[in-house]
Amino acid sequence: MSVYKSHFTLLFALLGASFVTAQTTITSRLVDAKTERGIPYATVQYGEYKGVITNEEGRFSFLLEEGTELLDSIYVSSMGYQKTGLTLEQLQDTLITIKPKAIELSGVYLFDKELSVDDIMEKVKERLPQNVNNAPIKQRYFLRQSIFGTVQKLDMGFEKSSIEELDKELVDSIARIIPRNSYHYTETLGDFYKTKDDDYKVSVLRAAELYDKKDIGSFEDLGKRMEEMFKQNVKKDSYLKIKSGLFSQKVQVDSILTEIQEQEAKELEKELGKDTISGLVDAQKRIFKEVLGEVYHEEDTKLNVIDKSRKYRFELVGYADIDDAGVYVISFEPKGSADFRGRLYVNIEDFAVMQVDFENLKNLRNFRLLGIFYRETLYKGTMRFSKLPNNRYDLRFVDFTFGRWFRFDRPLDVIEKNKNVRGRRKQNELRLNIDFRMANTNKWELVVYDNTLIDKAQFEALTEDKSVKATYMPTYNPEFWQGYTIMEPNQAIREFTVEGK
Repeated sequence: MSVYKSHFTLLFALLGASFVTAQTTITSRLVDAKTERGIPYATVQYGEYKGVITNEEGRFSFLLEEGTELLDSIYVSSMGYQKTGLTLEQLQDTLITIKPKAIELSGVYLFDKELSVDDIMEKVKERLPQNVNNAPIKQRYFLRQSIFGTVQKLDMGFEKSSIEELDKELVDSIARIIPRNSYHYTETLGDFYKTKDDDYKVSVLRAAELYDKKDIGSFEDLGKRMEEMFKQNVKKDSYLKIKSGLFSQKVQVDSILTEIQEQEAKELEKELGKDTISGLVDAQKRIFKEVLGEVYHEEDTKLNVIDKSRKYRFELVGYADIDDAGVYVISFEPKGSADFRGRLYVNIEDFAVMQVDFENLKNLRNFRLLGIFYRETLYKGTMRFSKLPNNRYDLRFVDFTFGRWFRFDRPLDVIEKNKNVRGRRKQNELRLNIDFRMANTNKWELVVYDNTLIDKAQFEALTEDKSVKATYMPTYNPEFWQGYTIMEPNQAIREFTVEGK
């Protein structure tokens, strides 16, 4: 199929190249020329396969190493805006404005043969093997994980206690001192290596964590906090036993449950369990595995809009440009039982999906078993893909937000035992009926700055350094990332500080 644009793209003649004579950091903000609001997740392209993404406020920065060859124009672009070429001097302004551009509905592209939206979607599926990159690749990445927790209710449900030290006042005090809101940010810059066999390796260059160590980020944290307080208030020669196994990561299930219930409990344990993988590198690989598993063409992705396209209604709503390529803009929504609505941006020439925007319309999961309630309430985001030198596509940017809700409403027995007593060592008992409810939102922002195709030998030659650790910060320190290219932090991160540190 041949494609012709009805208007000409503005060409910038290269009048010559210049070189960076010293290490330079470019920092600015991209805003809408009409509203003066920041433009989130726009692309700032400063090399053929190099670029950065603006943060949710339109802020961006990148590092130019000494000796870097510069062309006359560095391009900024975003869906719905005119692509703009800027000089290095213009980029150094604190504010850069670009003009909105509406999605074209007609009269822009001429085709040898008009395709229906169903024809386009069939070609998307047919071309997947040719369009998806399976070659080994090295990707310089920046990953920001933002976790927000809200304790909606914590009722200890005190019933009785024969342990003098563990009275109602102490138990109620636990609920009072638990922070109701928690924030945990992890930022990592590194190199990610992958092969077509889904083998992953990570080399972390630098990482930081911002959080308050007093916060409660999971039910396990609450359990540890309670156990610590209990132990501080019992006799030295006594010890405590949690009768129900409540604070272990495993959810105890009665033997009478069916195999289906047991499997659901195992899956729930996996969802709710705190990350116990030792080390930053392994934790990064776990996140990559989860993120890459949710790419639209993967077999087990929640976003099954391609694999189960029959469950969705598609509509061709217009045309647009992404990275100088014309794209079909296709909206999708459920016909019946499907979960998502959104838009696909499909390359007109090769039918590659270049961007997906999506959001769920209902809970993705509802689980209830023996006083445990679990819901997956929110899943929305954007995936963006870029073309590699081998003419295949790989991830360039991801913004995922995943929301969960959890409730634990079960009795709990805390038994005091004395190690110096012969025979039956049970001395006293505390009985509670805990009602704990928590909402958790996990946001991932992944930017790939540089894609380099490698061979299997280069992959095998990399030895991971699993001793590297993230630097803990009770207060955001902008100097930590000085000299590195990252996605700029938003206002909440810039202002983050632990009270009373």
